[in-house]
Amino acid sequence: MRYALDVQYVGKQYAGSQIQFDKDGLEIKPTIQGELERGICTLLTGVLIESFNKIRPVKTVFSGRTDRGVNAKGQVAHFDWDNDIVASKFVYQLNEILPPDISVSNLRIVPDDFHAQKSAKKRYYRYEFVNRKYKQAFDGDLLRVKFPINLSRMQEALNYLLGEHDFSSFKSSGTLNPSRVCTLYDVKCSRVDDKVFIDIIGNRFLYNMVRTIVGTLLKIEGHNLSPWHMKDVLEAKDRSKAGQTVSPYGLTLMKVEY
Repeated sequence: MRYALDVQYVGKQYAGSQIQFDKDGLEIKPTIQGELERGICTLLTGVLIESFNKIRPVKTVFSGRTDRGVNAKGQVAHFDWDNDIVASKFVYQLNEILPPDISVSNLRIVPDDFHAQKSAKKRYYRYEFVNRKYKQAFDGDLLRVKFPINLSRMQEALNYLLGEHDFSSFKSSGTLNPSRVCTLYDVKCSRVDDKVFIDIIGNRFLYNMVRTIVGTLLKIEGHNLSPWHMKDVLEAKDRSKAGQTVSPYGLTLMKVEY
């Protein structure tokens, strides 16, 4: 049977979501996937596994990879197991043995052809930063933008990204997938007190794409460029035209839709 889990995590202490192995096939810790699979295997097999090699008793598939430092409130992962699992008991026990910055909120049976990554239709990311000259004790790791920003201008710039486009200008060199075309269904910026939120919903995202879009927005605002500059960057299909890739802290995968 195939099961799907809803997963939440704070990514600061992890080398990304995807489990990684060294040249000898041994696990490089810590990762979200590694910790999650360790907990699942402990519950289902009764064996505590300190470290994995590439052959694991249970393998999870995530809806998408998140980088070092990126958080998730709505990550989805699936795995296969032959026997029945009592959802409420499993979720409780799994949360008890997972690290404090990783949790699961739901376990459900899904069709055998369900695939956490390939079946996903939309992914919703939020980037949060502080817009204030001086730091405050509870800012944590959030990016602090010291110059004033104009939400109307930022929204105008974001609107140029709506629809299907080649987003080559917003990808990092580490992108392995040759496809550069994505569709953005909704882009929105908002503000609550001195915190600014950039919400982006799309069918898929390139490596560091959201963080580079935010960096380009801040470049436009910081240099008082026209919002039209975002369109020029998009159409250039040239990474050097975009802004910096901002810090991963403050980026959260909010929801995955199927």
